[in-house]
Amino acid sequence: MTDPVEAARELIRGAAIEVIPIKGAERAVAAIPPATKVTITCSPKFGLDRTLEHVAKAARAGHRVVPHLAARQVTGRRGLGEIAERLADLGVTDLFVVGGDAKVPEGPFESATQLLSALAGLDHPFTSIGVTCYPEGHRQIPDEALMESLLAKQELADYMVSQLCFDPGALVGWLRSVRAAGVALPLNLGLAAPLNSRKLLELSLRIGVGSSVRFLGKQHGLVNSLVLGRDYEPEKLVAEIARQESFEDLGIAGLHLFSFNQVERTLQWQRGQTSALPA
Repeated sequence: MTDPVEAARELIRGAAIEVIPIKGAERAVAAIPPATKVTITCSPKFGLDRTLEHVAKAARAGHRVVPHLAARQVTGRRGLGEIAERLADLGVTDLFVVGGDAKVPEGPFESATQLLSALAGLDHPFTSIGVTCYPEGHRQIPDEALMESLLAKQELADYMVSQLCFDPGALVGWLRSVRAAGVALPLNLGLAAPLNSRKLLELSLRIGVGSSVRFLGKQHGLVNSLVLGRDYEPEKLVAEIARQESFEDLGIAGLHLFSFNQVERTLQWQRGQTSALPA
């Protein structure tokens, strides 16, 4: 049987850290140890070129970098090939594919599944490809469609990363259900890194995880933290998941920390928690 404290410690120790390519991102990435995986997001606001520029800087600095690639921002098969070639030249072998939030696709790809299918037919350098999953659903996509999509994507991907979730019961329940439905992809558990509670609440409501935030407030005193200006720290959630019965059967392979570019605070928490976790 897996020791839950050691399991939680290992997850936190090996966590990937997500960085948004905005002002100050290069400095944030520079603070991350080279052995730590760095993921760099993309968005319609900043575009793929911004993401790829930051990926290049991180890779040349010796970091293990994972670019996010939004299908709806790729102009076509030729453009996809050019991106793959550009990343190959940088030595990038891990890619994270999302559908993207652009209202109008810039090319023929409307979903991550479509882009993954096109990528499978190209000569590319990626030995590990990740996709998104939604333990608490998606505001615009029915649960049935999400399951169908995940089953399709697992034929073309190597792991999945969950959207922000603060409710361990909801997350574990969802994970058990998708495992029963045939989803075998290893899960990198997506968690908010330590962050000021008020800022965390604003960001979480903006991306649609309000029900989970309400759970967090009820269970872990988020309201008091808001009043007192305290930080949210996710170690209790990690420890609770690690204590789940048959934890090893859940297929949780790692952690993905949404740092919101608060990297120094994230690293400080990570160092502290690998030596002291709640029993």
